[in-house]
This record gives sequence, structure tokens and C-alpha cells, in this order.
Amino acid sequence: MRRKILKVGLVGCGRIAQRHAELLGKNCISGASLAAVCDVNKKKAENLGGKYNTPWYEDFKSMMQEENPDVVSVLTPSGMHAEHVIELARYGKHIIVEKPMSLTLDDADKMIKACDANAARLFVVKQNRFNLPVVKLKEALDAGRFGKIVLGTVRVRWCRPQEYYDSDEWRGTWRYDGGVLTNQASHHIDMLEWMLGDVESVFAKGATALVDIEVEDTAVVVLKFLNGALGVIEATTATRPKDLEGSISILGEKGTVEIGGFAVNELKTWNFTEPLPGDEDVKKKYSVNPPDVYGFGHKAYYEHVVDCINNNRHQLVDGLEGRKSLELISAIYESIETGREVPLRFKPSKCRLGHE
Repeated sequence: MRRKILKVGLVGCGRIAQRHAELLGKNCISGASLAAVCDVNKKKAENLGGKYNTPWYEDFKSMMQEENPDVVSVLTPSGMHAEHVIELARYGKHIIVEKPMSLTLDDADKMIKACDANAARLFVVKQNRFNLPVVKLKEALDAGRFGKIVLGTVRVRWCRPQEYYDSDEWRGTWRYDGGVLTNQASHHIDMLEWMLGDVESVFAKGATALVDIEVEDTAVVVLKFLNGALGVIEATTATRPKDLEGSISILGEKGTVEIGGFAVNELKTWNFTEPLPGDEDVKKKYSVNPPDVYGFGHKAYYEHVVDCINNNRHQLVDGLEGRKSLELISAIYESIETGREVPLRFKPSKCRLGHE
């Protein structure tokens, strides 16, 4: 029996939509195709639809009625994710939402509730979890090869000039975007928590160093994990003149692994006190640097979505899993605003994310 090809509609035709449309529109995803695109900006919708010879719309209600997609990818500004996911959930279609799933924990809870009520599966995009070196690192952690974990570090040293923030009025705002922690580094923060487990507390400092925006373009965070390990997050879009790295390193009593490159895709260090026969192959096979900051993960992510829907498997990052890193990011902002160490779990009081 032939497997059904899932029709995917895109809501939002901005920067990240180009990546989604390329994969779907060029038939790079086995089991999925681009059904339609939509944006309130007619020119953006028309341009993206024309590029891949696919129907385009200015409102998603018309797109849903006319095209009836099986899956909808919400690629609108972060501060609008909740509103759009909740409205789209009423159609009972499965939903993919780009990171972060929302800007407030209350909105995240409403999104999860709306999708559950309408039997719509919610997939939160965390494509770096599918990068092959990252998969190998997680396998080594789960196998206990590191022994006691000492330190986990992520670094995001990217370049986003003023022109980037000026390209859309919502960029760099508290209400619709957040800063480097929420936007560019959210994948890396998620990955660190996924690797090292639940966080006990955070202490953070942020600054707006080189651009004119409401939010931070640079931040450093110290984390304490429940397992006793410490963590460091270094995130900036003030690297000049171009992107430098997106990386993660894990140090334990029995081993050290570092993955670098632009998009956590280049295996740089793979050393263990108790080597296994396949370790040299791992080093050779996964030392690959992708051509841009998106890496290779979106393709694997869409293939994962297709597999989950067609074979009724559990998704790696559902709404509850996506909420975890949002809670951590909210705690980091709370620490920046209060100048204090903030414990998890907490209720935000000073965090400005998602508000005017």
C-alpha cells in the first residue's frame, strides 16, 4: 500500500520560511510536499508561492478551506505563534511551530490545551537535536560514557547587524521577538538542557552592545543542574564581521566532547578514557561543517514528523517538551531583570518577554 504524501501549508513567509519552503518545494522530504504558503504581506506570499509554483494566500483561513493541508507549519513572528497555533488547532490538523513555541508560559499552556482538545499533534522545531554529531553525543551521555558530568557549555557567536533587525518591525522587540536568548540561542539552550537534564537555578547578565533594539544582543548565563553539573551559556549576535560558531561541549570525569561549526554540526573533540572500537569512525564520519547556520537538521526534522504521523510514533519535541526550554529562558530573563539567581520552577514576575 502506497504511503500518503502529507500536504504541508506554511503560515508566514519570512526568513525561516525560505528554508522550510526549499525542502518541501524541491521534494527533499520523503512523504511530504508543499501545499500552499500564506502571509499577511501579499508580496512575501506571492514571491514564495511563485518560487515553488504553489498556491499562495493572504490569510490562513482561506488557505485551510481551499487547500485542506494535513500539516501546518507556523513560521510567523514568535510573539504571534500562540495566537496562530490556537486558531489553527480548530481545524484538527497537525501543527509544526518554529522556535520558540511562544514567548510566555501561559501562552504555551494554551497552545498545548488547544491542540489536545482538537486531536492536533503539536511539533516544536528543535532541528539541532537531529544533527548527527548531536545524536552521537546524546547516545554517549545516555550510555553513561562520561561518568559524572562536570560542565556543559553552549556558545552562539553569530552576526546580526542593524539591517537584520530593521528588516521587520517586530524584530528585536519584547512583544514579538525577544533577544539573542529567545531567538538565535533557543536551540542551543534547549540542547544543553536536553543533554544535562533539569536545571536547578540560573544567574544571568545581558547587554545591548552594538545595535539599536529593545532587547539584548549579548548574554552570559551560569546554570546549576540538579545532577550537580554546572553550565555556561554564551550568546551574542554582536560577532563581527560574520558568524563565528554555534557549539556545545560536555566535560565529564571519563570523557570530553565538543561539537562546533556554524550550527552544532562539526565534531571537533571525541575523547573518552575508555575508548570503544567505533570511536575513530565517529570522529571521521561526523566532522562535517554545514554551509549555513541552519545546518542539516530541518530535513531530518521533517522526516521525523512524517514518521510520527504515518506510524503513530511519539514526537521528540511535543508541546510539553518545547515548554521546558521556554521556562528556562524565562528564568534567565528574570535573573537579568532582578540581578539575582533564579530557581526553577518559578512564576515570572519581572520577565518582559512577550509583553509590550
